[in-house]
Amino acid sequence: MTSSRIVVTGIGATSPIGGTAPESWSALLDGASGARTLEHDWVEQYQLPVTFAAEALVRPETVLERPIAKRLDPSSQLALIAAKEAWEDAGSPDVDSDRLGVDFATGIGGVWTLLDAWDTLREKGPRRVMPMTVPMLMPNAAAGNLSLHFGARAYARTVASACASSTESIVNAVEHIRAGYADVVIAGGTESAIHPITIASFASMQALSKRNDSPATASRPGSIDRDGFVMGEGAAVLILETEEHARARGAKIYAAIVGGGVTADSYHITANDPEGTGAARAVEMALAMAGASPDDVTHINAHATSTPVGDPNEYQALRTVFGSRVDEIPVSATKASTGHLLGGTGALEAIFTIMAIKERVAPPTINITEPDPAVPFRLTGDPTPLGAGDQLAISNSFGFGGHNAVAAFASV
Repeated sequence: MTSSRIVVTGIGATSPIGGTAPESWSALLDGASGARTLEHDWVEQYQLPVTFAAEALVRPETVLERPIAKRLDPSSQLALIAAKEAWEDAGSPDVDSDRLGVDFATGIGGVWTLLDAWDTLREKGPRRVMPMTVPMLMPNAAAGNLSLHFGARAYARTVASACASSTESIVNAVEHIRAGYADVVIAGGTESAIHPITIASFASMQALSKRNDSPATASRPGSIDRDGFVMGEGAAVLILETEEHARARGAKIYAAIVGGGVTADSYHITANDPEGTGAARAVEMALAMAGASPDDVTHINAHATSTPVGDPNEYQALRTVFGSRVDEIPVSATKASTGHLLGGTGALEAIFTIMAIKERVAPPTINITEPDPAVPFRLTGDPTPLGAGDQLAISNSFGFGGHNAVAAFASV
């Protein structure tokens, strides 16, 4: 069991607003939107009620070598791209393979591979189904392929907790390092599920925005006229290690991850608890692990999906923890720009949270129209300076199934 702080030494991302972590962060500060009209024949073919989403800005098949890309589902392609960037950013740590772990996540996994294979079976018969279908579609494919690529033999674990998945994986990575399972961990999440079946399903449950005429302004967290979330796609990766290990090898350090909390609502399979009890406990657990109080928090990256019910419920949860002070803390709802990356969203927002405290600026929340009195967060359409002094920020993720995960980051 180690008592050393866990720090972030590398970041990587491929998102709807940038092909790398720095590009995504810069676009976020500039108020970019990754939501665009989908240019696919299947949108019209299936007469989808929602015709837009936030696809990865840089297509993974244009980045990876073709022999590698063709053996990976798009979700694993995105994961490998983000992980390679993060690993290089961390200085390609010289670590014993037996001491290198992978904590990764996805909400849905290889849905494109699964459904393409089903189409092939129906139309062409069993002999035409690819032999690599199962290794490509399985939810642990991203973790397994990262383990293979980087030679990570400590472990390669997968979390599938819907939209809380990658935040939960990051929290798990902290616990695994502290327990002595690994010296360095590749942590994060991925999702590539912008598919006719998921769009149709989410739209059927009235979860998606239907602003087909204005995709870039469709995601409106905290606004009274919000009408649902925007599906996103991408992957994000953090390289985590003890501060002692990082400083011994002369690594740069972005921030410390000082706490994490994982809870369950046990309330409803899709709706979160309107009292926010489980979410509040996750925040409290993260702060307790950090040895911090609610008064120490200087920034919040909210889950804030832009759904009519979810946003007020998150506000209630945070008010339980912070009291009236929650209205004073700079809050960013970055899904307004990126859309909702489902299982990959927590890791991307962790990177945004890390960059916010590193550069001492809370990123803007775009598309704020008329603020909803039921969600009186301190949201702003402009970047907000966080000021001098120590910074402590939390990043929230809540998912179908009642999963809650919160990570706390501190400046170093």
